[in-house]
Amino acid sequence: MLVRSLHVAAALGAVVIGLTLWSWGQPPICTCGYVKLWEGFIWSSGNSQHIADWYTLSHVVHGMLIILIGRAAPGVFTYPVLLIAAIVTGMAWEIVEHTEWVLGQFREVTIYQGYIGDSVLNAVADYGWMWAGFFLARALAALWIFAMIAVMEVTAAVMGRDCLTFTTIQVLYPLDVIDAYQQEINPRANSVE
Repeated sequence: MLVRSLHVAAALGAVVIGLTLWSWGQPPICTCGYVKLWEGFIWSSGNSQHIADWYTLSHVVHGMLIILIGRAAPGVFTYPVLLIAAIVTGMAWEIVEHTEWVLGQFREVTIYQGYIGDSVLNAVADYGWMWAGFFLARALAALWIFAMIAVMEVTAAVMGRDCLTFTTIQVLYPLDVIDAYQQEINPRANSVE
């Protein structure tokens, strides 16, 4: 009964995220007026506005990390506890990310200089991607989870020029080498204003 209630709470988390961001003025979908399944260019105005992008991988990793933490102390982190952790951290990520302070931090020290926040669709989809990572990792051995996390982080770092590791470092202790790497193919970095 508890697990079923937590599954319902997890689904309601998506509704809470959507309503909160909508009430804060985030656009329901991309202001371009259409919805795409994938936005592959991180400097596009459609980035973080559609269903998936390179940052989707960081949300999948987030869900997988919760399962790994649970496996580190199985007697302490039971499945209901992990569900609660996923609900709380998943909702917090999407809501706190859209506070003015966090948006300002992202704009100041990461490649998100023009970032206005996610569309409601993208934020709710990100929460769903976190759940996909959570349930996928629950079905896998720890070695496969570590391997998948490494592949996703490297792929996002190479193809999208950003990943959960880079973002975390840049928010906590910005490094010029990461900034330089990320700006190498930024068309805005080389434009004359």
